[in-house]
Amino acid sequence: METLLPIKRSNTRPKWSAMVLSAVLLLCLADICTAQSTGAQQQATETSAFDHFVRDGGMITYFILLPLSGLTIGLCVDHFLHIRRGALLPDQLKITLGELIEQRKYKEVLEVTAQDPSLLAAVLHSGLSQANSGLPVMERAMEEVMETRAASLFRRIEYLNIIGNVAPMIGLFGTVYGMIKTFSAIVELGGAPDPKALAAGISIALVTTFWGLLVAIPALSVFHLMRNRIDGLLAECAVQSEQFIQYFKPIGRGTLRASKEPTQRRAVTNPPAPAAVGKVQT
Repeated sequence: METLLPIKRSNTRPKWSAMVLSAVLLLCLADICTAQSTGAQQQATETSAFDHFVRDGGMITYFILLPLSGLTIGLCVDHFLHIRRGALLPDQLKITLGELIEQRKYKEVLEVTAQDPSLLAAVLHSGLSQANSGLPVMERAMEEVMETRAASLFRRIEYLNIIGNVAPMIGLFGTVYGMIKTFSAIVELGGAPDPKALAAGISIALVTTFWGLLVAIPALSVFHLMRNRIDGLLAECAVQSEQFIQYFKPIGRGTLRASKEPTQRRAVTNPPAPAAVGKVQT
């Protein structure tokens, strides 16, 4: 009988499986390492950006330019909310006053204008309060209130103009300070300094200039925008005030057209008796 030799099973399949599994594990580890290195690089980039644009500016950036930047943002938001047509010349006020005038409720017109804080209400209230003194006095009172309110609005936005002019000067001051610090480092190191020793002074010079311009450009832009807006709203307020005042135009000294018309109507509807007229003629 032939002797049957035992057949050896090949271990190729387990070996390939182990290799595939090892490759998958390596790929996973590579992905994890790559993700960690990418996150570390991003974190390093963010930190370096913060260092370059904020921390390297020194105390001038920390305690002067950054607070000015926050103040500028706050003033801009405040001006955009309060210096607008809806706040100074509200449409609802014009509708309410028109309805009251049509109904000849002139006392209510004075009350509404006295309670409303808008520019149009203040101007109209000042004029209507002087109605018994004649049209010239009414117009003069309206002009005075409008000039006062205009000066208040212009003073309100003047802070942006100040910040816009002062911020570049502060940046220039930081530039000069940084250059002085850089040249001092050159002298201390004998004329052949290490670039790292010069980086601090140069960073202060550049970062303070950067923040000075970053604060000044928006501040001056919003200032000029608000100034033009105020001029336009003041002109529009003057036109609307004149239109409302025409309803109260005096027809005689101390007598308003609005208060005279009801008397005239009563005189027409109640004519004198014929007998009385005959007596006057004889």
